[in-house]
Amino acid sequence: MVDVGPVGPQRSVWSVGVLVRNVADVIASRFGACTVRGELSGVSRAASGHCYFNLKDADGGTVVVRCAMFRRAAGLLGFAPADGQLVEVRGRMGVYEPRGELQFVVEAMQRAGAGALYEQFLLTKTRLEAQGLFDATRKRPLPRYPRAIGVVTSPAGAALHDVLTALGRRAPHVPVIVYPSLVQGADAPAALCDAIARASARAEVDVLIVCRGGGSLEDLWAFNDERVVRAICAAGMPVLCGVGHETDVSLADFAADLRAPTPTAAAELATPTRDVCLDALASIALTLRRRMHDAIDAQAQRLDRAALRLSRPDQGVRAQRERLGVLAHRLASHGPQAVQAERLRLARLENDVRQRGAMRIAGERHRLDTIGARLRALDPRQVLARGYAWLSDRDGAPVMSVHRIAVGAPLRAVLHDGSADVLVTGISATAPR
Repeated sequence: MVDVGPVGPQRSVWSVGVLVRNVADVIASRFGACTVRGELSGVSRAASGHCYFNLKDADGGTVVVRCAMFRRAAGLLGFAPADGQLVEVRGRMGVYEPRGELQFVVEAMQRAGAGALYEQFLLTKTRLEAQGLFDATRKRPLPRYPRAIGVVTSPAGAALHDVLTALGRRAPHVPVIVYPSLVQGADAPAALCDAIARASARAEVDVLIVCRGGGSLEDLWAFNDERVVRAICAAGMPVLCGVGHETDVSLADFAADLRAPTPTAAAELATPTRDVCLDALASIALTLRRRMHDAIDAQAQRLDRAALRLSRPDQGVRAQRERLGVLAHRLASHGPQAVQAERLRLARLENDVRQRGAMRIAGERHRLDTIGARLRALDPRQVLARGYAWLSDRDGAPVMSVHRIAVGAPLRAVLHDGSADVLVTGISATAPR
């Protein structure tokens, strides 16, 4: 029931409390329960456990709604609300009577957009991981003592100040080259890729730090862009990624050769401290001096031994003379024996060659005699000597059968001691057996 104040002919005059309560009733009846999406700002938590904040449009509008989330509802949150987060709140619209201000009493809150972004993050990570962009085998070690360090970040961000401060403290002798780039917003991925490609093309640094300060998932989303991941993998030098705070993880971290929890940590990982370098140089110098002294001592001893030998050359000559005498004695005693042994061996070889040659000649003669006997046995003249004759026609072709001649055909008969011309006067065929 809405209290409209006194009714009568006179003008209605409401008290402030009655007006505020009536407005609150109207708003409560119109907006009993609703869900609102917006960006958090001015988040604070009282000692009582209540949470107070403002909710504004994420597109940069100026409209703001004051919100209150009481301890019971705030204790059920699964995350810590922070400025800049995009959220969806469910509750009721009302009026805070002590000040007569509109406020939204929040009963539940969840992140808006972060869930979808995180799902996209996981899908992209799975796909790029399957393509081998995150393999440990392609990670390159950072140079131990870089000659120059490159930094890809926003010139206006606090991350650059942190990195330069850390590098100036640890390694003031190492030059730092900054490749400016956007690190947030829709144009940030293309700017980051251009800065990384520019650093690779100029090839003036040994290690490249890609970094920015902390922020929400939306703020860091440029470092989850596939183009940035591929640009880091294609960089011509090892890449050290330090994006956000220690709990922030981006796809650029997986693609980089080494991940640092913060930009300052990235600077510390990129180079050893100046004191460490000086200690290493002092150790190397001490080692060089010790080895130089050892080498000088060794050469001095060698020189002393050589000088000692030169001071008494007759000992060397005597030793060589004794050695030549031993060799001459060996030659005199073993030379004739060796010659005689070789003569005996050559004589045995000559005898063996003669015996084997005679045996082979006799064998070949026997084989030739056997072949000659076979040839003589196959000589047609031997057959003709036994009373046979060889008949041929006038063309000289041998006559093998009576079926190939006719009566009156002239033939030639070859005997063992001559030949005769004959004339066929008759033919009789032998019956086949």
